[in-house]
Amino acid sequence: MKDLLGQALLDYQNGNYTEDIITSTNISDEDTLPIPYLFREYKDMPLLEKKALKLAKGHVLDVGCGAGGHSLYLQDKGFTLKSIDISEGAISVCKSRGLNHAKVASILDETEQFDTILLLMNGTGIFQKLSYVTKYLTHLKSLLKPDGQILLDSSDIQYMYEDEDGGFWIDTNANYYGELHYYLSYKGKKEEPLTWLYLDFETLKTACLTVSLDCENIQEGDHFDYLAKLTIIE
Repeated sequence: MKDLLGQALLDYQNGNYTEDIITSTNISDEDTLPIPYLFREYKDMPLLEKKALKLAKGHVLDVGCGAGGHSLYLQDKGFTLKSIDISEGAISVCKSRGLNHAKVASILDETEQFDTILLLMNGTGIFQKLSYVTKYLTHLKSLLKPDGQILLDSSDIQYMYEDEDGGFWIDTNANYYGELHYYLSYKGKKEEPLTWLYLDFETLKTACLTVSLDCENIQEGDHFDYLAKLTIIE
């Protein structure tokens, strides 16, 4: 990984913001990801993110914390939390912005236990593929304290396969339609392609039941997205 996202965050943090990130997928054209959006404050966050932050309790783990906006909000509210990201640049930015416990780490390497685990901004993306979901959920479950919760958001992107007549052109012989190849470029450089997973709620709920996690749809978003709360089934 070239960590172009981390470089973009560092540039913005250090006053070197001159252009935005360009993203695309195997089913969508290029789009612009404005870097200032990744530094948004609570008042500018989507409703699902605000709802998740309001539901946070106890010791919190923020997974894929990025520039640290969610963590900073909770830290300012007095929460004890740990923020992790695989991007060295992102964690450097988090520390510069005043986060007390930010660390370069993968969720699969985490061993502490928490009352709340946050996976926001399409938190299921880190699962990569449908076949990996059970592995990730099992590990996340092991990180929960008694009465702990996982708060994650995602989207059902079936709408992206809809044609003009209202039908769908999903290849039923291909992989799950939410598995995308994700491409990112910044200042003329291309990041290594990622596999990124968007997961519809019913598929997530089914996967949760296989590892004895209850999955509750807390709130629907404006565009086929949702916030889910996962808890251990006793």
